[in-house]
Amino acid sequence: MTSSSNTDGAPSQHHRSKHHGSSMRRVDTATTVTPNTRHHVGVVREEHDDQSPTQELLDALGTTISPELLVQALTHRSFSHEHPGAPNYERLEFLGDAVLELVSTETLFKAHPDMTEGQLAKMRAKAVSEESLSAIARDKLHVGRFILLGHGEAESGGADKSSILCDIVESLIGATFVEHGIDGAREVVHRLVDDTLREVATEGPALDWKTSLTVLAHHMGLADPEYRMSVSGPEYAQRFTARAILPGGYGKRWTLPLHDEHGDIADEGADPLLGTGSGTSKRKAQLAAAKQAWHTLKQRERDCARMRSATGGAAGNAPQSGSTHDPDENGTNRG
Repeated sequence: MTSSSNTDGAPSQHHRSKHHGSSMRRVDTATTVTPNTRHHVGVVREEHDDQSPTQELLDALGTTISPELLVQALTHRSFSHEHPGAPNYERLEFLGDAVLELVSTETLFKAHPDMTEGQLAKMRAKAVSEESLSAIARDKLHVGRFILLGHGEAESGGADKSSILCDIVESLIGATFVEHGIDGAREVVHRLVDDTLREVATEGPALDWKTSLTVLAHHMGLADPEYRMSVSGPEYAQRFTARAILPGGYGKRWTLPLHDEHGDIADEGADPLLGTGSGTSKRKAQLAAAKQAWHTLKQRERDCARMRSATGGAAGNAPQSGSTHDPDENGTNRG
């Protein structure tokens, strides 16, 4: 979605006709007026069965949103910085986040009466995570082309940034709540998230990578992994990076004869790096690092098992990888 204004600051009104087969299309421009800026978004009202991109977005949501509110729900703060006074989506995102959590919690509570609070919380966290919501924004809503961004953010690929796409899903839910109340917002949440809520019920380690990593480390007789954090970027767009390390190293039980570029046995150090991850919050960065670290430890476990098999068990006294306490990546026990 692009923005424009007349040089005199007055709201522009565009009307054009376009032949499309036997149908005609009229474009009405809905204008949002703010104290210091006026910008517009073309809202295409279709005749016959022709559809506008904006209408496709609303159809995907399964609701209606007024043009003014829709503009706000799609406006990133970088656009507001360049157009002082233009409302952005952050308040709607705040509201939508609460509605999304409520409806997701309600759905999981009813669907899984035998699950504990902890299990339900992990399922909800995964279902409404940045990864899950950004996938919904891309695959179900195709919303990136509609987002109003500042020039710098647009040039850096902001229309496909997971953090922004996640925010947009929540802001659209918030806008629906403002327009239609909790019942209307509940319908939109179900339409967008129910598939994900069903999927997370079948996930194993991916449901909570940090907990799964700790469980795997304990199973291997290793120390709890630790996370070392760093932050970059301006205050309004901070990026967190987490490094998951293994205090004390692998020990003799899980050491492999890895070689450096000179062919010598490599020293992995006392606190080897298991994985790194980044995100818009400390939690998201740690989850991304934990996911990579889990795969690192799992691969180490498998490599050691193969080495023990090849050497007749001479590679140490580590427990066999196929124990019933060793869930594979899909959450099932191997044996």
